[in-house]
Amino acid sequence: MTAAELYQLTVAERRRLASLLTGLTPQQWAAESLCSVWRIREVVAHLNTSETQTSEAFEAEVTAAGGDVNLACDRTARADTARFQDVELLDIYQRRILSRWTPGPEQHQAALAHEVIHGLDITRPLGLPDPSPDVVAAAIAGAGSESVAFFGVDLTGVRLTADDVELTVGADDPDGATQVRLPAVDLTLIVTGRAPLPRRTSEGP
Repeated sequence: MTAAELYQLTVAERRRLASLLTGLTPQQWAAESLCSVWRIREVVAHLNTSETQTSEAFEAEVTAAGGDVNLACDRTARADTARFQDVELLDIYQRRILSRWTPGPEQHQAALAHEVIHGLDITRPLGLPDPSPDVVAAAIAGAGSESVAFFGVDLTGVRLTADDVELTVGADDPDGATQVRLPAVDLTLIVTGRAPLPRRTSEGP
């Protein structure tokens, strides 16, 4: 998929999430997300970081956190929820819909994945619509063991295959691997550490 195609998917996913955020009640903004100890508002604040901080400011936060990017992200999200009301967080998110931000040079797929994964942190606990399987597949296609390990997930000997779109993550060799078939969104929740592997699996291709 080209950079232009990935950007268009990212913009579309932001528009979809912005529309869902517009209808949230104060109770929903304060609800727990799938992302560790963050509420919905902290997740939105995290997504907004590219708009609320310069790259230099965030690098300073990482340095202050001893190089721990996750800690820096947590501190930044909490600081922004303290200084912005929910309606302001929504306004910032809406203004970043067309942003060309990527987490690194030319990391267009990672930008889409960032939106999809954190979008699920918001929509799943609130019972809101999931992104389409095609968008999910575009976001995490080709994810290797290093990407999965970032989330503390070990898929050694396990091969996850989506049953609603062409997408496979896990063991490269299907022979002898534990096969798990499930929807692409559920697959994504597993490989990002948001959900455990299902118990019902089968051996072989």
